[in-house]
Amino acid sequence: MCRYLTHNWTVYVRGATNEDLGVVVKKVIFKLHPSFKTPTRVVDSPPFTLSECGWGEFKIDITIFFHADACDRKLQLSHLLKLNPDIYTGPQSPNVPVVTESYNEILFPDPLHSFLSRVYNHPAVHVSKLPLGFNLPPPGVADYNKIKKGHTKDHPLSPWFLKFSDADELFKLTATRHKVQADIAELKRQLLMVDAKPEQF
Repeated sequence: MCRYLTHNWTVYVRGATNEDLGVVVKKVIFKLHPSFKTPTRVVDSPPFTLSECGWGEFKIDITIFFHADACDRKLQLSHLLKLNPDIYTGPQSPNVPVVTESYNEILFPDPLHSFLSRVYNHPAVHVSKLPLGFNLPPPGVADYNKIKKGHTKDHPLSPWFLKFSDADELFKLTATRHKVQADIAELKRQLLMVDAKPEQF
């Protein structure tokens, strides 16, 4: 059986800059292919990584549990384990790993003070400073659930939201359409030149 285990691999849940997620994440459950002897693996301390060996690619179901004061819901993700590069370029060097990552951004609206305190005081966490004169309201002051979906006028971070303009979008679409039409005309011109001079090919 060991002769079929051709690849060593690692699946992980980590921060964008590899920071310690233990301040937010309580545990991670990785559900592997049923052919593994123990397909459900629980990692209850950081770093939230799991290493194994095998021969085939498969989907890994990942369930992330947060600390109770961060979020009372679990997050379910799935990730395709890749053992080989998408484009074959010859025999693969064992020293060049295949890395397939995906990025998920998780927001915690109205966090509890205990959660904020733990995050702010964690040595691995960098909290960006707000501009001078800008203060967020304390948790629970604004009830954003009552604000209509899509309405951000009264949100405390609204100065940093991207501004959307129908006119700007229409201008970009028109410019793109003209570019595509120009590219098509140029390709037609090149094809006519090739048809006129077949002896060169």
